[in-house]
Amino acid sequence: MSRQKKSSLKHHQDRWGMLFVLPALLFFSLFNFYPIFNALFTSLFRKKVLSLKPPTFIGLENYTYLLTSADFWNSIRATAVFTLGTFVPLLIVSLLLAVFISQVKRGRKFLQLAYYSPAVLSSVVAAAIWLLIFDPRGLANQWVNAILMTPGVDHNWFSNSYMVQFATMLVYFWKYVGYFIIIFIAGIASIPVTLYEAARIDGSGNWQSFWKITLPLLRPTVVLVSIMSMLQCLKTFSTQYLFTQSGAPQGPINVITMNIYNTGIRDHRIGRASAMSIILFVIMLFFTWLQFKTTKSDEVTY
Repeated sequence: MSRQKKSSLKHHQDRWGMLFVLPALLFFSLFNFYPIFNALFTSLFRKKVLSLKPPTFIGLENYTYLLTSADFWNSIRATAVFTLGTFVPLLIVSLLLAVFISQVKRGRKFLQLAYYSPAVLSSVVAAAIWLLIFDPRGLANQWVNAILMTPGVDHNWFSNSYMVQFATMLVYFWKYVGYFIIIFIAGIASIPVTLYEAARIDGSGNWQSFWKITLPLLRPTVVLVSIMSMLQCLKTFSTQYLFTQSGAPQGPINVITMNIYNTGIRDHRIGRASAMSIILFVIMLFFTWLQFKTTKSDEVTY
């Protein structure tokens, strides 16, 4: 076949490929890009959800209000505390457990299933389960009292500001650690066994193999998990909302997403809520870019 015919055939295949992909691209754009641009547009107006009056254009007034609002900066603090307190343990523990499970010869499938099972639950169901555990007569107090040998003590999981922050972190850690373990196990499985055998012949121990082989070759998977877990933490909502509805103080766990909900749905200030959502989007975009920039996940070759 001549070069001209090959080029014509490739062009024909590309055209059909774009035709088949186009519906998915339109669907993705409609439900992902349109809400972003609509929120950006709405954030420039003073608009109430149930008001029949036309929205008033106010430019960047919503943003200037938020940047001088103590309530919004408290939401930034609550989101940062939750993200750091959940993201770092998720990344480290899921990696270590994945390495451990990968070395287990018997019961590996059971461990994977056991750790992954909370991930199939919705966030609402997971929070509801832990509401029962954190009850004064629940398992959380019983476990802690058994460890500390302090029978009958209520550790105030919902009334103490520090404990309620720790409780929300614990719920998210329990729910998502198994999901990231499975991703890490898949990454470890892609590393050739011959590298470990060669290292073992050279006298390398398990700890040295982890630092010299597993961790460097898992860099793309680490970047993927770190970005996914960070974004998951930044957009947390269900646990904090259910906890506050059950009597927990709102201030310590008033993350940005919950503030967006309260501002837009409860207070009907949809313009200000849209401005908050745009700020959250920029924060997520910035930290995603920062992780790509700092880690520089190059293609791994064996």
